Amino acid sequence: MISERETHQSFTTPKINRKKALTLEPSLGIILGEGFFLGEKMKRTMIVDVLNMYFRAYIVNPSLSTNGQPIGGLKGSLGIMQKLIREVNPDQTILCWDGAGGSQRRKKMNKNYKAGRKPIRLNRAVRNLTENEEVTNKIWQQTRLMEYFNEMPVIQLMVDNVEADDLVSFVCKQTSVADNQKVIISNDKDFFQVLGDNTVLHRPTQKETLNRKDIIEKFGIHPNNFALARAMVGDTSDNLPGIKSVGLATVKKRFPFLIEEKSYTIDEVVNYCEAADSKLKIYQNIIEGQDLLEDNYKIMQLYSPLISPQGKRKIKHNIDNADYFFNKTEIMKMMMEDGFGSYNWDSLFQNFKRISLENKK
Repeated sequence: MISERETHQSFTTPKINRKKALTLEPSLGIILGEGFFLGEKMKRTMIVDVLNMYFRAYIVNPSLSTNGQPIGGLKGSLGIMQKLIREVNPDQTILCWDGAGGSQRRKKMNKNYKAGRKPIRLNRAVRNLTENEEVTNKIWQQTRLMEYFNEMPVIQLMVDNVEADDLVSFVCKQTSVADNQKVIISNDKDFFQVLGDNTVLHRPTQKETLNRKDIIEKFGIHPNNFALARAMVGDTSDNLPGIKSVGLATVKKRFPFLIEEKSYTIDEVVNYCEAADSKLKIYQNIIEGQDLLEDNYKIMQLYSPLISPQGKRKIKHNIDNADYFFNKTEIMKMMMEDGFGSYNWDSLFQNFKRISLENKK
């Protein structure tokens, strides 16, 4: 998971246009090999953990505008989007943002959740700003990125008090999306638990695309039980300690039944430990750490996204009533205003034009 999930309370986000879903027949993209999906003539939806993408670009991209201001997060994100659209070849793209106060619900469950994270910093090559100037620049780049996406044939989703992880999981289950091929874009391991027959995870930094079979073969744990396994292990990036001496390899070895499709409960795991003939310390640690295990699971699980009924209605409405608008002229004008300089955006524009035109048929 990228190092920091910041809330949007410190600035006013631009109004997000709600875009319309497509009904196109996709072809397999470059990053997807044979066998990733059950069907090959289904719509393909790309679901992006967009703050994860933005922060990665902000950290590693040293781009400066023509007047010397850092724009690596903005320009880098658009460059990543161009590459993803070309490689995944989606019919529909949904961008999920963390809402204002997005992590507060989980922080109420555990006050230490995500505590102690270091602030996201600019690429060292362009770090010529004061701390306050850097914060202002980071907020401007993120806000401006949303404005660019408003002119593109994508759907942006943001709900107050909801994290992007919950949005992604909920979107995968929506009626208008559920039967589509779904490609989640994120480096976050939390999404292993939502992979299914027609849902894969592309991790750009790791340069890997994983489906359900890959998770089972690599970890010996079914996605239906991955949140339970992660609850045992903990997550240092979210400041969630796990059960002492437990890692994923240990879970695979000592709890082999978690490879099954059945969704096991914490009680069943504890009962297994109590009934085990072995005197291994790990089993006693699990029994004694049941409260920790339950607390971690509530925070980590995405099977039941932490979204209010009102929030769910809002998301469904925005997806079902979207319009696929593409304003190339305005995008190019914005790029000139922001001092992008020379860069070839032909692939992005061509693919978005195709998507927009196909939607009007």
